[in-house]
Amino acid sequence: MAIPNVEVSFLPILIATLISMAIGMYWYSPSLFGRLWIRLSEIKISKINKEKKKGMALTYIIAFAAALITSYVIANFIKYTTAEGFAEGARVGFWLWLGIVAPTTLGVVLWEGKPFKLWLLNNSYNLLSLIVIGGILAVWG
Repeated sequence: MAIPNVEVSFLPILIATLISMAIGMYWYSPSLFGRLWIRLSEIKISKINKEKKKGMALTYIIAFAAALITSYVIANFIKYTTAEGFAEGARVGFWLWLGIVAPTTLGVVLWEGKPFKLWLLNNSYNLLSLIVIGGILAVWG
């Protein structure tokens, strides 16, 4: 069986990408989980401040490109599954998280010795982001 070619709309993908990035910016801000993330990942505040002084434009461009690719791929899955409505799209996002993101990112705990709480914090964001992207794209894609 061949994978069908589907057409996806760019505007909903762009909107889903921007919303995903906004969620991430808030998720990792000092207002929500930023301080916990810094502590669990053992990143020094001085390193963060040094990176901010150098400028974060390239980092945000790369993060945007990664989120755009994620949204594009999820848009294809939404089309393949014929998901309609926010709940069905969210379900697609959940299954992609559970089957691909959650297991592959577990390596940071198993092989890199990072705390499980860090995996849980990062993957809670990943789960929320994929659910929202899937929901948006099933409604407007």
